Amino acid sequence: MSRVCELTGTGPMTGNHVSHSRVHVKRRFLPNLVRVTLHSEALDQKFPFRIAAKALRTLDKHGGLDAFLAKAKDETLSPKALKIKNNIAKKAAEADA
Repeated sequence: MSRVCELTGTGPMTGNHVSHSRVHVKRRFLPNLVRVTLHSEALDQKFPFRIAAKALRTLDKHGGLDAFLAKAKDETLSPKALKIKNNIAKKAAEADA
């Protein structure tokens, strides 16, 4: 299972662990991934995701899953999240028509 956020695309970063004697050793900084179930108001369904804790705070800021996906770039979303975004857009288009 990859260590990448399904909504923001945040993945592992590399850097150096620096000891007290200033010896540099390569290390990986992993994102804080959590399993959550998010509710879509437009589709009236719940979807399981593996997202970063930072993305969860961003979801709350934007006002939920539907608003976050509407503003998100397609390149950063996972295929599952992109499919949900397209379904929300279709549902909104049907409601307007």
